[in-house]
Amino acid sequence: MTNKELQKTANEVRKGIVTAVHAAKAGHPGGSLSSADLMTYLYFEEMNIDPKNVDNPDRDRFVLSKGHCAPGLYSAMAYRGYFPVEELKTLRHLGSRLQGHPSMQYLPGLDMSSGSLGQGISAACGMALAGKMDGRNYRVYTMLGDGELEEGQVWEAAMFAGFRKLDNLTVIVDNNGLQIDGPVDKVCSPYPIDKKFEAFNFHVINIDAHDFDQIRAAFDEAKNTKGMPTAIIAKSTKGKGVSFMENQVGWHGKAPNDEEYATAMADLEKIGAALA
Repeated sequence: MTNKELQKTANEVRKGIVTAVHAAKAGHPGGSLSSADLMTYLYFEEMNIDPKNVDNPDRDRFVLSKGHCAPGLYSAMAYRGYFPVEELKTLRHLGSRLQGHPSMQYLPGLDMSSGSLGQGISAACGMALAGKMDGRNYRVYTMLGDGELEEGQVWEAAMFAGFRKLDNLTVIVDNNGLQIDGPVDKVCSPYPIDKKFEAFNFHVINIDAHDFDQIRAAFDEAKNTKGMPTAIIAKSTKGKGVSFMENQVGWHGKAPNDEEYATAMADLEKIGAALA
């Protein structure tokens, strides 16, 4: 896909996020919107996947370690063809396949259920090691939030990945600077993020999470890096694309009301029109 096609798709993914959270009257729009460009690139360009063959043993794997941003993952999967886009409106509803955190037992195409923060990267390390041991060529991707880096388990996993030279593993940090309690550098600063991953024997790339040229170059560089895992530190804007949500910590885990929903969709329609 061209960059413009990716931008248009990411904008549709953002509409899906806002629609899902509004319909659920609960959820996490801020971090879902900040990671939408990365999710779009992963599902539409980067990963070797097929929605019609979700159990292919040679498929690439994705683990959403920051599982509360499930609306972003679900929206990307829906637009990629894993399930009908209309189903996004069932987010968090009783009996829905779209649980508040991704659950493998309900939704085909998920490689890992997401629960407590910090666990996803550990699961991804296991998948990457298994690929090495089985002689398979699939790649494993996992996305973490910057607030999630405050979990000690993240660094145990990073130490393991670096020591085991898991060059089939790419860790993506959605660095939007805000977590549920406020700015990450005020709650419990994880900075400098890049230097920390370097200390655990990672190849580190810093990018703008909303620039598809940089996103493309980073994932290409990760694929060509041998002998060590890669960490892509993606500087992003919380609530990206929705005027009143951007850089507002209050939109970490809150659903828009009907009026706010209309404003948000109008913002995204305007972005879509500019890309047409």
